[in-house]
Amino acid sequence: MAIAEENLARLNTEVIDPRFSNIDDLPILDLLEVFNESDKGVAVAVSKIIPSIARAISEITKRMGEGGRLFYVGAGTSGRLGVLDASECVPTFSIDQGIVVALMAGGDAALRTGFEGEEDIREGSHAELKAHNLSSKDIVLGIAASGRTPYVIGALELASTTGALSVSLSCNTNAEISKYADFPIEVDSGPEVLAGSTRLKAGTAQKLILNMISTVTMIGLGKTYGNLMVDLQVSNEKLRDRALRIIQAATKCDNLSASKALDESGDQVKVAIVMLLLGITRAEAEKQLVAADSRIRKVISNSQNI
Repeated sequence: MAIAEENLARLNTEVIDPRFSNIDDLPILDLLEVFNESDKGVAVAVSKIIPSIARAISEITKRMGEGGRLFYVGAGTSGRLGVLDASECVPTFSIDQGIVVALMAGGDAALRTGFEGEEDIREGSHAELKAHNLSSKDIVLGIAASGRTPYVIGALELASTTGALSVSLSCNTNAEISKYADFPIEVDSGPEVLAGSTRLKAGTAQKLILNMISTVTMIGLGKTYGNLMVDLQVSNEKLRDRALRIIQAATKCDNLSASKALDESGDQVKVAIVMLLLGITRAEAEKQLVAADSRIRKVISNSQNI
C-alpha cells in the first residue's frame, strides 16, 4: 500500500500558529512563559488517550512475557527518543541486551548528525530487522511525530508480514502510520511554538508515552517490587547507594545488613531482598525467585502458603 499523497501543512504538528507569530520580539522571560504555558497542554493531551496506550501495553507485556522482543523504530527526534528509552531499560531493569532494541533512520551516526533523507526510504529498516530475526513473537513500535514517515511505515509493514505485533505512536490524529498498526496510539500535541519543530511538544508527548510503555511493561513483567527498582544494575557508586536504600526500604533492615546481603547476593538487589525477608541463602533465594517468575511478591506469598 502506497503512502497517501497529503498536504503536510494540514498536520497539527506542522501548523503555523498565529498566537506565536511575535516570539522573536519577546523578552526572554515572556518567551519562556509562552513555552511553559504551551507545554502544560502536553500532559493533558496524553491523558486523553490513556485507554489506547493501555491496550498496547497489555499486548506488549503479554508478548514479552512469552519471550518476545520490543523494537522501537523511528527517524530524527522520534528515533532518538526510542534509542534513549531502549538504552535505559538495560541498567534500570537488568534485561538482556537485545530485548528492547531501537532502530533509527541513518543508524547510530544519526544520533548526533541529521540524516533527514534516510527517513524517506521505506525499506530502510528491513535489513536490520531481518538481521535481528524478527519473528511473530516480537513487537515493532513505530514512532513518528508526523505520523507519515516512510521509514517507520516500512517497518510496520514488515512486522505485519512476519506476524509480529505492530504498534504506532504519532502526534497527529488520523495518522497515516495508524493504518499499518494493530494498536495505533495518536496523541494530538498541537502546533509547536516554533512551527514544525517536533522536538518540542511532540517530542515531550512521545517521551511521556514511551516512559509509560517501557516502565508499565516492566512492572507487568515483575521487574519492580512496589515502586522499587529491584532489578537495577549495580554498576557504580551512585547505583550501589541506591541499591542499599532500596533493600532497606523493602526489608526495613539497617544499612550494614543491606550491604552484607548485597555483597552475598553478588550485587543482585532482588536476591538480597529475598534473602533478608525470608532469612535464606543466596542459592535458595535464587531458586525461589525462579519458581516465582522472578517476582518478590509471589515469593513471599508462596512462603506464606507453605
